[in-house]
Formats: sequence, C-alpha cells, structure tokens
Amino acid sequence: MKLLKNRTSILLTGLIVMTQISFAQLFFKSEPVSQEVMVRNETKKIYKYPWAGGMNSCQFGNIDLNLDGIQDLFVFDRNGNRIMTFLNNGTSGEVDYTYAPEYISKFPELIAWAILIDFNNDGKNDIFTYSKPVGIRVFKNVSDGELEFAVEVEPYLVSYQGSGYVNIFAIDADYPGISDIDGDGDIDILNFWVLGAFVEYHQNLSMEKYGIPDSLDFIKVTSCWGHFAENEESNILYLDTCGGSKNFETRNRHAGSTFLLMDFDGDEDKDLILGDVDYPNVVGLVNGGDPDSAYMISQDTLFPEYNKPVMLFSMPAAAYLDVDNNGINDLILSPFDPSPITSENYTSVWLYKNTDSNQVPSFNFTQKDFLQEDMIDVGSGAYPVLFDYDNDGLIDLFISNYGYYMYSWYGPAMTLHSVYWSNIALFRNTGTSIQPAFNKITHNFAGLHAYHLTGIYPAFGDLDADGDFDMVIGYQNGNLWYFENTAGLGHEPEFAESVQDYMNIDVGDFSTPQLFDLNEDGKLDLVIGEQAGNLNYYENTGTETNPNFTFVTDSLGKINVTDYNLSYDGYSTPCLFYNQQNQVELLSGSEQGKVFYFKEVNANPGAAFSGSDDLYQLIDNEPFDLMNGMRTAAAIRDLNSDGFLDLLVGNYSGGLNYYMGSGAPPVIGINEANRPALDIAIFPNPAVDRVTIKLDGSESLSYLDIDVYNIQGTCIYNERLNLSDPASNFPSRLPNGLYFIRFIFPESIGGSVAKKLVIRK
Repeated sequence: MKLLKNRTSILLTGLIVMTQISFAQLFFKSEPVSQEVMVRNETKKIYKYPWAGGMNSCQFGNIDLNLDGIQDLFVFDRNGNRIMTFLNNGTSGEVDYTYAPEYISKFPELIAWAILIDFNNDGKNDIFTYSKPVGIRVFKNVSDGELEFAVEVEPYLVSYQGSGYVNIFAIDADYPGISDIDGDGDIDILNFWVLGAFVEYHQNLSMEKYGIPDSLDFIKVTSCWGHFAENEESNILYLDTCGGSKNFETRNRHAGSTFLLMDFDGDEDKDLILGDVDYPNVVGLVNGGDPDSAYMISQDTLFPEYNKPVMLFSMPAAAYLDVDNNGINDLILSPFDPSPITSENYTSVWLYKNTDSNQVPSFNFTQKDFLQEDMIDVGSGAYPVLFDYDNDGLIDLFISNYGYYMYSWYGPAMTLHSVYWSNIALFRNTGTSIQPAFNKITHNFAGLHAYHLTGIYPAFGDLDADGDFDMVIGYQNGNLWYFENTAGLGHEPEFAESVQDYMNIDVGDFSTPQLFDLNEDGKLDLVIGEQAGNLNYYENTGTETNPNFTFVTDSLGKINVTDYNLSYDGYSTPCLFYNQQNQVELLSGSEQGKVFYFKEVNANPGAAFSGSDDLYQLIDNEPFDLMNGMRTAAAIRDLNSDGFLDLLVGNYSGGLNYYMGSGAPPVIGINEANRPALDIAIFPNPAVDRVTIKLDGSESLSYLDIDVYNIQGTCIYNERLNLSDPASNFPSRLPNGLYFIRFIFPESIGGSVAKKLVIRK
C-alpha cells in the first residue's frame, strides 16, 4: 500500500462492499448443477449435460424416474460404480434427454454391473446387480409417489442345483443374461459356469409353481445352454458341442463375458449377443432351437452391421432399448472390461439405430459418443484446476487426465495392452464475475500430448517473479517437469523448453502438485499428492525470482486417503484454498472416490490436520458417492461472486460434477455511531483494479487500522497503516469476490469505525 499525503492506493483483486460480521462455512447445493453454468466445446456447440461427469464403461437401462409414465434413461459406469440419470423429454423419433442428478440418490449402491428388468410384471423395472464375492442381489422397485427401491434378495440369488439351493455364480467380470428365455412370462438367467466354457441356464419356476411371475425361484436346467463353448485362449466359439462332440481344449478358468438376449431373427426364441474379455467385437449367435431348448446354429463375428461392426476395446456390453421414442429398440454398446487401463474412453458409447422393427431388427451405426458428445469428457481421469490464466479477473478451468485412449495391442498369450496419452484441456471463462461460462479453447494446452505422458497434473504460479504464470506438471512416474512462461504479463503463455526431472523431486508414482504459499512467507511452496495416498511438502527456501524447493515431509498433516479395504492405492490430489474466514483448508481426492476435507491446515511438519465430515453432511453423502466414482480430484473457488465457494469434482470417467455454493445471505451494515469528523473518499468508484483512499481532515493522524471483510462479514485481513510510511503491503491473495473495508480510528479521536463502499466493474 502506498501513501501519498493521506492518500492510500489499494490494488483490488475483487469487489469491495460492506457487510455486518457473520459466520460462514462450506455449504453446497445437495445436488450438482446441471445446465446453469454453460459450457461450449471447441466448435462453440453448447453442451447439453456439461457437468454430468463423463462416461467410460457404461451399462444402460430404462426406468421411469419421475413416475410420469415415460421411460427415462439410467446409466451405470463401472469405472467407480457411478450412476447417471436422464429424464426423457423426446417425442416420437427424437433423442432428447435432460441430465437429472436429483434422482441418483434414489438408487441403492450398485457394484460392477446393473441390469434393470421387471421381474414381477408390475410395470416397474427392478434391479439385478453383483453381490460380492460371487453372486447376484436384487432390489425391487416399490415406487409409489416417488422412485424407491427395497431389498428383495440379499446377499445371494440362489438356484436349486442337484442336491440343494446354491447361489447363482456371478463375478464382477461377467455380465449375465437376464431375460424371459422360455417365454412363459417370468425372468430366467444365463451365466458361465465356474470353471468351464459352457453356459448354465437357471429357469425361473414362478409361473410353473404359482401361476404368476412375481417370484425368483430358480432351478439349474442345463450346464450347456445353446450347445456351444468358448475357447480357452481366445474368443473363438465352438458350435454344436457340450464337451464331447468337438475336439478342443476345455478351459479351466473363466475371464469374463457379456450377454444380451434378444430375438433378432423373428422366430420367437432368444438369440444371443456375446462379448468376451480383451476383445473389441461382439458375436451374434443365432438360436436354431426353440424357447425350451436352445441350439446355436451360426455365429456372426461382424455383428451388428457388416460394414461397421463393433470395434470397441474391450469386452463390449450391449443394451437393447428405445433411445429416440419411436417404439423401436436400438442397440447401445460400451466397454465392460473391469480393468480401468485397457478400454476406450472418450468415444466409448456406440449407438446403432434400429431402422426396421423389434421383431426383425436391422441395426445401422449412428455414433461412437452417444451422450458423451454433450458433456465434458476428457477420457480417463479428470483433474480440475481453477486459475485465471489470461489475467482478465475471471477464473478459467484446466482439466488434465490420466489419458486419452490411443490404441491397443496383444502381448504373449493374447494379453491385452492399451496405450493412453495425457493432455490438458483449457476451458476459458467467457462469462462474467457473477455468471461464469466456459469455452473449450484447446484439448492440448502447451502441446503436452506430444510428450506421450500419462497422468499429467498441472500446477500454476509465478515462480520467477516476472508477472506471468509458470507451470509445473506431475505425471505417472512421480517426478515433476517445469515450464517457464516467457510471454510476460497480459500475453498468451509461451513456454520455454521443459525442465524435466525438476529439482530431482520424485514422490513415487502419479505426482499431483499444487503451488501454494503454505508457510505464508510470500513464496510459493509445493504440496504434492501421489499414488500411495499421502501428501508431500516441499518448502520454497529460495527467493521470489529463484525458487528452491526443499523436502520437509512426506506426511503433511498426517494424511493418507487410502482405504486399504478397497485398494492399496490412494491417489491423493491436493487442493489447498482459503475459506471465507481466510483460513487455509484442504480438499483431497482419492482412489475410493471420496473427497476428503481438512481444517486447521498449516506448514508445521509434525501437525495432524483436522479431518472433517462437513463436506459430506452438506453435499449429502449418498448421491455424492454415487456420482463421483473413483480417483477423484477437486477444485474450489467462488466462481459467481456470491460469497460462497463453488466445488468442482473430477472423476476417472473423464468428467466433472459442479456443486454450487449456497447458504444464508449475509446481513448488510455496520454501526457508525460516533464516527469522527473525517471525509473519507474512495475513488474511482466503480473501480477496475486500483482504488485510492483519501482522508481529509486527518493531518494530525499518525496511523489508522483497517479491516477487510468478505461478503459473509468475516474479517480476512487487518493492518495498521502508518500514514507516514510510503510503502505498506495490501494482501494480494484475495480471490475474486465481494469485500469491504472498515476504518478504525485511534482512541484519541474517538476510536470508532467508518465504512466505505467500492464496487469494481
């Protein structure tokens, strides 16, 4: 702060306004925003569902979410067991959905796979899903007034198998066939048997025993449904065999397959669409038998369209449902491979429109990115970082990733390997200080795609005190790269040649850095997350123009976000920030999907940060978990200048959920009783980036205390101004937002307060 004869010039980083002292806490709308914050892609097309969270390996089903009699869309992404819900607004022949996250919390926790089908013929689709370690559980749709489910079968769905009832074998790498196979009105089940290449058929006896299809009473009828088998080492299928009629090696293990049962030749028995682990195609098997005795007579390895067969790594799972409201079911396919590092990602939902009928369908390829084309989706992994890169006062959005799927190849014994290359996408904020809007400028910021790295994670800050921002990135191998910005303040960034293995920092695997002045000495320090789940702290012991990062601890705050019941990895992703009271707090994403929240954060290497569940209590734990999936990362800022922090959460499916901050509005005003006879002027008003404070009638005044408050009325900064001192520092770390200045005068002239209003354009 510079003083010239009782004039004070203050650099502003936000709006300044006056409020009464109050208290604030992190508070977010219990459901994420859907379309309130507009996002455009690189061609300026507006995304319909920008904050839906991305898609990787998805399963689809119909269900009436709002009980209006129209079938809506349910999506389950096995990468993190994420649920997505879309209301169907379409008329005949139209695809028109609205992302509706408010229904996600209505669903139970689902694992690995979910099949929606009406088992009791009441017109409401129920849920069949995986039950650990080798079984199926069922949730009954009991909706009456609103969507609701109740446990029907837990822990395991059983079938009579020779000498007694045994759970129907199902693993997380198998997508079973659940359909009315014998045409009697109740639901039957197909699955691969435990050690073999053959398909078991579990017939539901509900109609046979009770005359109504409301029970789940199964008996294993055969261990060789369809008279075919899978090869041990490949996806080759052998027809006309149940083990003795063909000469092939019986497999002694089962690695995973997907089933879809449907009649695609119009002969009123169930044919089969089969996917196999590690392979990109599906096989259409034609049933030449009848509803009671299946017999596969031919196979189509180019199913469903000769000119455009499925080529979707890996292990496509198919769904048969009407997406365009014309009464004719279409075909949707997406990867089912349980490995998160072998499958296609950002174009991983293939749609084939049915141009004929449900009795004799004819499928025509339509697109590779059904629904994905209308949401932020950066492949596998989405790590958001909020930073004003163009210095226009609006916070921009950077999203890095684990990688975009590039290609696959087979190693020895036909072992599948897939290659991913990581990028950073830049979404520039082209909105206003009160209404953000993001335009995608590039999916390859700084040209990082050319380095063929995986797991890039950026951090931004001015490390050489030249006025522009520099960039540090972490990535899969655990060290850092440094990119100096040589463009200067106010110019588009131009990065010098990268400095690899920056300062010999290596935290293990998947380094996720953040530049932040943790010890509040005016220099940016480094806090780095990693695959092991802990946080590393490197103090900047250099100068403002020449940083030197010195290792302090690999256990900052005594934090480890690993849940060893789920995984040996944590994938911590730090996000340090100032709360409304100007206190440092911390968010960290994790492998398990939870975003951890810590208070009482400081640079003391021996201190344990205070973990808090407030974030979960305020967001609502259940839908938060069901939406955010696995390997999360968080970014938090006040993006709309309402005084409340907004939260972005990225996940491994490549997208983001946006939680808008909310809470009770502050009370405006401060008591000005006994204000001294001084004329306080602040100009220009409105202000842009600097204001001058003029105190007329204060020639004998030697000092003045000021407090700076945010919109909640919380004091975030205070200072005693020596009116004869030509250089005093105003805080430069204030985020964009609304603030006010309170003047407190010495006791010698009354010791009272005065207030002034300044608004920045």
